[in-house]
Amino acid sequence: MLKGRTPLIVAGVLAVFAFIVSFSAIKRREAEVRKGWNLVPVVVAGVDISEGSVVTMEMISSRTIPEQFVTASVVKPDSASYIINQKVLVPLQAGDPLLWSQFETTKAAERLSTKVQKKARAVTIEAKTSTSVGGWVRPNDHVDIIGTFKDPGTSEQVAVTLLQNVIVLATGKITGTTNINLVPESQRDYSNVSLLVIPEEAEILVLSQELGALTLSLRNEEDIDLMEERGRATINTLLSGERTKALQTKRFNTIQIIKAGSETSVRQVHND
Repeated sequence: MLKGRTPLIVAGVLAVFAFIVSFSAIKRREAEVRKGWNLVPVVVAGVDISEGSVVTMEMISSRTIPEQFVTASVVKPDSASYIINQKVLVPLQAGDPLLWSQFETTKAAERLSTKVQKKARAVTIEAKTSTSVGGWVRPNDHVDIIGTFKDPGTSEQVAVTLLQNVIVLATGKITGTTNINLVPESQRDYSNVSLLVIPEEAEILVLSQELGALTLSLRNEEDIDLMEERGRATINTLLSGERTKALQTKRFNTIQIIKAGSETSVRQVHND
C-alpha cells in the first residue's frame, strides 16, 4: 500500500524542496534590491550657510537618506557636537548633508611648540601599542616612564621607573586640541608620543632609548603622588619573590576591589 504511494511522497518532497529553494531565491533577490536603501539619519544644514561661517547648533538639522549614500565622510548625528564652533570651507544650502571635509581643521596649522610651557621641553619617544597601555594613552594623560636595561655591572636585566607623572602632549600628530573626527581614521594610530619634561629629563629619555626599551604606565590624572624611594625590578627579585610579596601587600592596602552583584569596581584606599 505504501509502495504505491512512494512516487507521490517523493513528488511532494521535491515540490516542498523546490518551493523552499524558490522562496529563498526570491528573498535573496529582495534583499539585494533593498540593500543600501535602508534609511539612516545624517546631519544636514538646517539653513543656508555661507563660506567661512562658524557652525552653531541652530544651523544644523538631521534627516534620513539611503545608507548606500552614507560614507565615513558624512557627519552622523552622534558626532554633531564635533562640528559645532567649526568653520566651514564652502557655502552650504539648507538640506545639504554635512561632510567632515567641509570643515576647517586646525591639525595642519597646529604647532606643538605653543603647547610647551616656558622652561620645559617636548621630547618624543617610541610608543607601540604594547608599550602604551594597549594604545589607551591619549594627549593630556599623565604617565610614568619605565625603562628596561641591562645592568653594566652584573649584566642583569633591570626595570626601573625613570620619570613620574609626566604629561603627554601628543600621540603621533594628535594633540589635546585636535578634533579627532577631522583626522582620517588611518592617521589616528600612533607609534610615538611627545612628552612635556624639563631639559634634564629630556636628556635622560634620549639616553634611555639608546640603552633599552621604554614603557608607559598610565596614571589617574588626579594622582600626583611620587615615589620617594625608587626600587628596581631585577631577575633576582622576581625569582626570590620577596619584593613581589611586599608589593602585593602594598597593593592590597592601596587598591580595594569592591564587588556588588555582577559589577566590579576599584577605589583608592588612602592610608594616613
